[in-house]
Amino acid sequence: MTVSTHMLRRRRFLPLFVTQLLGAFNDNLYKTAMVLFVVYEVYRSEEAEGIFSAVASGVFILPFFVLSALAGQLADMRDKAKIIRIVKAAEIVIMTVGATGLLLAWKGIAVDLVAIPLLMAALFAMGVHSTFFGPIKYAILPQHLHDEEVLAGTGLVEAGTYIAILFGTILAGWIPVEFAAIGVVLTAVIGYLAGRQVPPAPAQGEVEPLDYHIVRSSIALVRNTSHDRRVFLAIMAISFFWTIGAVLFIQFPPLAKNVLTASKEVASLFLVIFSIGVAIGSVSVNALLKGTVSARYSPVAVIVMGLFVFAFYLVCRTWVPETDGTLLNVSEFIGHAMAIPLLLCLLGIAIAGGMFVVPLYAFLTTFVPKTQTARTIAANNIVNSGAMVLGSLLATGLSALGVELVHHLLLSAAMCLVSAWLGLLLVRAERAATSG
Repeated sequence: MTVSTHMLRRRRFLPLFVTQLLGAFNDNLYKTAMVLFVVYEVYRSEEAEGIFSAVASGVFILPFFVLSALAGQLADMRDKAKIIRIVKAAEIVIMTVGATGLLLAWKGIAVDLVAIPLLMAALFAMGVHSTFFGPIKYAILPQHLHDEEVLAGTGLVEAGTYIAILFGTILAGWIPVEFAAIGVVLTAVIGYLAGRQVPPAPAQGEVEPLDYHIVRSSIALVRNTSHDRRVFLAIMAISFFWTIGAVLFIQFPPLAKNVLTASKEVASLFLVIFSIGVAIGSVSVNALLKGTVSARYSPVAVIVMGLFVFAFYLVCRTWVPETDGTLLNVSEFIGHAMAIPLLLCLLGIAIAGGMFVVPLYAFLTTFVPKTQTARTIAANNIVNSGAMVLGSLLATGLSALGVELVHHLLLSAAMCLVSAWLGLLLVRAERAATSG
């Protein structure tokens, strides 16, 4: 914690940390407010709600798949601080569009014709925003931090991100949607001001021409990461983790409403518990590894995560829903006999997930040249987002086929086994590199 506290007092870390914190907060304030409002106030069927939640997730993720190659090239070949300023200025415009959509939906004005398209357009644009900011937030760490600070810095960024997700999610679930509309614009302005304080981070290698051919550059980018087996396996394992996370996040709002007959505040509570858990796991694994970049705890962590997902499924299956059409508020939900086991399962899923994924991100910034870190993160984002889009499509398809939401949890549990296998391969590759 001494290293972490030391970094939080330095300009080489603090402005980036605050900018990332505000960005994650704003993303989740907007996304959660939008999804909860539409699920609880616009649609009236489990199928439509599940499809909307999955489509919204896919819309946000798609830019990562399409534009990550260009984003990675820019981050490695241009000043990262300058890109941050441009991206955060764009966020103000994007959130103004999103706020307009929220206000129109709140007033019931042209909801299907104008409001929801505006909401989706802003969500897609925020996906573009995050695509270009994502490679920078990790690639800039090895440039501004000392080698022994990189793992701690990565852990702080991850923990801070999930704390920001926590507060954004809490607000989205509890404040009126019109206040959320104002909040996203104000946060974007403050984020821009914080981003202006990030120290210069110029390109560290030779500046090359940008390849604007999306398909060619994406394929080349992913292929170039496969030279180091550890990095390649880390990317594959992270991809499966975020696919599991995407499926879970898609399920939470409609699951809370239709299976547990709970209010939107309870759906928000689910996301809050998940965020707290990942933050705890992120910090805990750094303490266990004592600053060493290693995946040795990852296979066990994701197996534990899968067991908690299965336990969560069993609790949901035994839940007795309300039959009179009412939705449980938070205090009524907590008073339910199965609520505490349900929330403990959810917390266990998240803690184990955080312990699994944080060391893998450190692999991406540690075992590649500093001139390639942003492109490595971008390659990771391409593979991650492709897997998450497939997960969203699968969830959409299952909902369209009428498969009950609770049974989607079994898909998440099964994917944990694949992640554990990839984690085990990574540990073996790590040992082979060390012994060699």
